Amino acid sequence: MRIKTKLSLGVGLLFLLVIVLAVIGATHINKLSHDTKNILIANYNTLDYSRQMLIALDENISNPANIQNFSINLKKQQQNVTEPGEKELTDKLSADFEKLKNNPDDSMAELGLRRDLSGIMLLNMQAIQRKSGVAENTADQATFWIAVAGTLCFLIALTLLVNLPGSIAHPINELTVKIREIEEKKYNKRIYLQGSSEFVELGEAFNSMASKLEEYEGSNLSELLFEKRRIETIINNMHDPVIGLDQNSKIIFANEEAVKITGLKTGDLVGKAAAEVAMKNDLIRYLIKDIDKPAQTLTAKNQPLKIFADNKESYFEKEVHPIEITPTGEKEKEYIGHVILLKNITPFKELDFAKTNFIATVSHELKTPISSIKMSVLLLENEHTGLINTDQKNLLESIEEDANRLLKITSELLNMTQVETGNIQLNIKPTSPKEILDYAVAINKTQADQKKIKVETHFPDPLPFVLADNEKTSWVLANLISNAIRYSPDSSTISLTIEENNSGLAFIVKDQGQGIDPQYKDKIFDRYFRVPGSQKGGTGLGLAISKEFIEAQGGQISVMSSLGAGSVFRVLLNKVNT
Repeated sequence: MRIKTKLSLGVGLLFLLVIVLAVIGATHINKLSHDTKNILIANYNTLDYSRQMLIALDENISNPANIQNFSINLKKQQQNVTEPGEKELTDKLSADFEKLKNNPDDSMAELGLRRDLSGIMLLNMQAIQRKSGVAENTADQATFWIAVAGTLCFLIALTLLVNLPGSIAHPINELTVKIREIEEKKYNKRIYLQGSSEFVELGEAFNSMASKLEEYEGSNLSELLFEKRRIETIINNMHDPVIGLDQNSKIIFANEEAVKITGLKTGDLVGKAAAEVAMKNDLIRYLIKDIDKPAQTLTAKNQPLKIFADNKESYFEKEVHPIEITPTGEKEKEYIGHVILLKNITPFKELDFAKTNFIATVSHELKTPISSIKMSVLLLENEHTGLINTDQKNLLESIEEDANRLLKITSELLNMTQVETGNIQLNIKPTSPKEILDYAVAINKTQADQKKIKVETHFPDPLPFVLADNEKTSWVLANLISNAIRYSPDSSTISLTIEENNSGLAFIVKDQGQGIDPQYKDKIFDRYFRVPGSQKGGTGLGLAISKEFIEAQGGQISVMSSLGAGSVFRVLLNKVNT
């Protein structure tokens, strides 16, 4: 419990008890005052009225002034009846007074009046005695409860007086002793305070300070210099360029490879502000341009960087790693700078170029014999070359199907080599979206009819033109429709929709297939990727090529899918503003 909370609870409880004590005292004093007032108002006044009536009897009741005085006090008594039995006595007194008024010489009537007055006085005197006892009881109760509340206040105050100063003073004394030991360079001392959270936090801060002092005391300057030289040697012997920046973007080290590719001298690089060097060196400017971006952006894959050094072109992948440490005794990490690492991928890039050229050459060479095979199949199917039986016809259909599949694969490989080499030939111009859609549907009509799949098209009329390459966009849309037919069950429906919005014009392909598992949804546009367990054929290149073609035109392609609910592919292109 925190010290402030302890003090608040203790003082608050005392304050509450004082209030309770005041309330008890005020309540009982008010009650005692009320009991006393009842005696004064009710009983004392009746005795005074009775005394005045006795005086009137003693002074000669036949005197009109005395009769008037008696009547006045009698009326007051009739209005001040408060005790049980008092009303009957007052009524009898009134009746006897009437008899005496009618016959002033009637001694029995006068004697009756005196007896009535004596009875009323006795009744009120007994009431005074009884109410006096009630008042005494009220006073006793007040004394008891005030004493109880006062005792509780005393006990609580005594408890706080005994415990609270000690609970505050003891940790402070212990901390003072430890500080004096630290002053004597006994840095291995630790303190473990218990009780309020303030003292626990104070103890943790003290221990953290002692740990740092012990670490600094145990370090040796020569050891630090030796470790510094060791790290510099390791960095300089790395074959990849490495540049280190501190928290203020000042270059604190750069290995020999980094100095070599920048074309600068070590003195012009190390110890200088990166922004200052970037003003004179394009490579440094490129390396630090996204240094202040979030960590996940810095570690993301970038396009290979081509650098001309040592009279040859080399390729590098840039990685920027923010450096954070947790200081001794601390819990929060502290940012201390960045390390820029350039991985030399030139050998891999050369192999990739060789692979791309090989695939392009082989694919190009395969297209001619495959086309010849297809032509030969067409000639054999023609009746002018001779009749064929059913088995032969089935064989020819199988050959044609395999030839078409091989032709599609070689076309995809050629398209992919075009993408990889960056030589995508685009003819972007205003194009009718309906023409693109109709062409893609027509290409896949035979495939859809074989599975009895209904292809529905929906689009508003008229439609604005889109800025696109007609051939490549039609190929992308045809590929999406072909995939939808391939993965949809027989006799199902595929919906093709064109929507116009502020962003552009969207082609939407929706099927009723098995859908895509969420864990694979972000990978289906990767090259050569096929969903595990898929029984359908394909190279895994169609969607990757489609993505490259659409993005090269400034558009976007995306997918929404879940298992058992089919897939929805969306191709967004820029529309022609009219």
